[in-house]
Amino acid sequence: MSLFDNHFTATLTEREVAGTRRTLRPVLRQDGMIVRDGRQMLDVSSNDYLGLADHLLLRERAADWALRFGTGARASRLVSGTLDLHRRVETKMATFKGCEDAILFASGWQANASVMPALCALSVARTGAPMLVFSDRLNHASLHHGCAAAGVRQIRFRHNDLSHLETLLAREAEKPGLRMIVTESVFSMDGDRADIPALRALADRAGAFLYVDEAHATGVLGPKGRGLSCGMADLTMGTCSKALGGMGAYITGSKPLCDYLVNHASGFIYSTALPPAVLGAIDAALDVVPGLNVERAQLLGQAERLRTMLHGAGLSTADSTTQIVPVLIGESERAMQVAAGLEEAGFLTVAIRPPTVPAGTARLRLALHARLNDSEIDRLGQAVIALTRDIA
Repeated sequence: MSLFDNHFTATLTEREVAGTRRTLRPVLRQDGMIVRDGRQMLDVSSNDYLGLADHLLLRERAADWALRFGTGARASRLVSGTLDLHRRVETKMATFKGCEDAILFASGWQANASVMPALCALSVARTGAPMLVFSDRLNHASLHHGCAAAGVRQIRFRHNDLSHLETLLAREAEKPGLRMIVTESVFSMDGDRADIPALRALADRAGAFLYVDEAHATGVLGPKGRGLSCGMADLTMGTCSKALGGMGAYITGSKPLCDYLVNHASGFIYSTALPPAVLGAIDAALDVVPGLNVERAQLLGQAERLRTMLHGAGLSTADSTTQIVPVLIGESERAMQVAAGLEEAGFLTVAIRPPTVPAGTARLRLALHARLNDSEIDRLGQAVIALTRDIA
């Protein structure tokens, strides 16, 4: 028993009552399907947008590199953990993203949560004043956490409202300190896109550094799947755990930027390096992704097909234009009931509830993948429409 167990239990009970308690429910992947509690379902909840987690080349290269180089890197990158493999993959990633250099991290959360404080520290060191961080209100929690860890109070602009951002930049124009604009390119809970060219123009006028989180765009959007920020962001963060089918994350940008992070990003300095098997999967994904134009078109076409069905039934999908299709439900309990009904209908999805999304905006987050066919999309849409109508 822990001294705090009574407090833990009471807090969890409060979440249970509010309909926001989370639990872990194991699944088995079998023949392209998900099996949970004996029920076989189509997966419309994960981020494996191109199906690469099952790709033969990724499996083979991950296994080959594990057999040849071992199961672990054994140390942090600054001790003895930097393998030739790390630099091989980083060079390939930089080429893919059209940047001078890249640096690998263990996860997207780790990257954002440690890179943001490192960049904020730069402003204090070089100007004596805190970094002015202009942040989209709907940015990922890891970006907000990074600012909190840096002790920086964000200047938040309304979601995708560049007029509001411009007003805030003008309002703060006389303040000392470096400036940084932070956004996602595809927002993970809404499936909508930031206007990266317009943000680049605003950043240039304000003398601001542009930080773009491309976790949900990498592999899916942009020329050859390179994302929406290619050549426009000062720093791009992306993950290898979604459309790239593996694990890990990367930062791309200039060589001085990456060298600075090697020296100042705590998540890089104090973490054991990615293991060879993970590096092999990333390396193979970077070989495969540029040639998947047909799959990308199929994925985005199916998302549009689903949105059209849902809109025809009067359901809101927010401003989604990507493979992420939210279905706005409202109350947490109702969202949970609809998600449970979809499981019974053969679709594994998830109800996203506060505090992940604002109160009153609980939703289904339908994350599509390129292997879904027209019939499956139609059955999914029909099931969502029927359940949202029947569950009051």
